[in-house]
Amino acid sequence: MEARAIARFVRYAPRKVNQVLTVIRNQRVDKAFEILSFLPKNATELVEKVLKSAVANAGKLKDLSSIKIKEAWVGQGPTLKRMRPGPMGRGLGYKRKTSHLTIIVTDEGVVPAKRKKKAAAVKAPVAPAEVAATEEKAPAKKTRKTAVKKTAKKAEKKETAEK
Repeated sequence: MEARAIARFVRYAPRKVNQVLTVIRNQRVDKAFEILSFLPKNATELVEKVLKSAVANAGKLKDLSSIKIKEAWVGQGPTLKRMRPGPMGRGLGYKRKTSHLTIIVTDEGVVPAKRKKKAAAVKAPVAPAEVAATEEKAPAKKTRKTAVKKTAKKAEKKETAEK
């Protein structure tokens, strides 16, 4: 089942909204909400609001991981033309862009997320002679404690040699 939500005439530039949409397109809804919570863009508030509306329009679905974002796009709305004072009494124009945002969610072809269990690493059986050979070859890892112990032993040897 598909559901859609549309936000029209919103005061965000379409280019900036599209940057957010490219990140969440074709994602599961629960994953998309997680991504949106960490994106450092102002347009995430708008996209999150429209995505919540699309999920609500989908009906009484219990699990957000069973819904995915099928399509998400943004179109250019009307441009608001404004004036700002410029030098020598002139007026300089600037444009405030608006956009129309559409998000379509679906529950078709979505595999719910499964929790991964940590599998125990399976190692190939090793002959005891090989294990002993590898243990002998491995050098001892030097740490600060072993270095201190060695210097203490050297100092003791010098003291006993002097006596």
